[in-house]
Amino acid sequence: MATSFAAGPFAVSYVVVAGGGGSSSGNFAGGGGAGGYRSNVVGENSGGGDSAESRLTVSKAVFGVVVGGGGAQNSSGSDSSFSYIVSVGGGRGMPQNSNGLGGGSGGGAGTIVSGSRSGGSGTTGQGYNGGNTSSTSGTGIRTGSGGGAGAAGTHGAAGGNGVQSSITGTAVYRAGGGGAGRNQSAGDNNGGLGGGGNGGDNSSSSSNGGANTGGGGGGAGNVGNIGGGVAGRPGGSGVVIFTLPIQAITTFSAGVTQTSTVVGLNRVYTVTATSTTSETVTIS
Repeated sequence: MATSFAAGPFAVSYVVVAGGGGSSSGNFAGGGGAGGYRSNVVGENSGGGDSAESRLTVSKAVFGVVVGGGGAQNSSGSDSSFSYIVSVGGGRGMPQNSNGLGGGSGGGAGTIVSGSRSGGSGTTGQGYNGGNTSSTSGTGIRTGSGGGAGAAGTHGAAGGNGVQSSITGTAVYRAGGGGAGRNQSAGDNNGGLGGGGNGGDNSSSSSNGGANTGGGGGGAGNVGNIGGGVAGRPGGSGVVIFTLPIQAITTFSAGVTQTSTVVGLNRVYTVTATSTTSETVTIS
């Protein structure tokens, strides 16, 4: 006897990650904050230390979907959304003598000769604060690293880690903060787990946030260019992942780039790009 499936409403699980923040140009800029991370996958976490969000059910309808771009150098990341679920772009990692900018996760503060500066604030339920800085000199010049979805940024060390999800059938970290910039090679200023870019130092350049992870761009050190300015690094683009029962019929507007795979009784859709902020998914 054939199995009979209901026509809806359908239960939906999601992971929505915004674009990561970029880092600033110039020596000793803070790492970019990770894009905001929201999830309702049972048994997993959302960002900022929160548990999974509430169950979502949808009827046959048209929903908006947007994948936020990573922030260019000197810019914060852009928001991602699925229906009414909105994740906030990661905060920009800031130049010397500046506080980090707030976002989904906060950007790291730039280095400072005297006093202190604060990392940007993360958004509740999406990510953590960026790293602070305090007065340093000589071989101790360090910036704040970017906050991640799973941990705060730090002073002069690795970016905050992201959050792990198995929504696609494979455990993957996303939304890691960018590593701090420094003036020495210490090996402890890598990007946070989940696509955070590595921080720069006196022998290596910083790196970009990972595409479709929402990772923050790595903060600049002073590699071969003391006083001359070092280019900021862009954050990684976000991603929208959601599941629907396999009997649901789903179509996307022309500007959506996506793939899908079947996991158990669900089809998992991974949206990696949207060409406008007016793209849609139709469930029927």
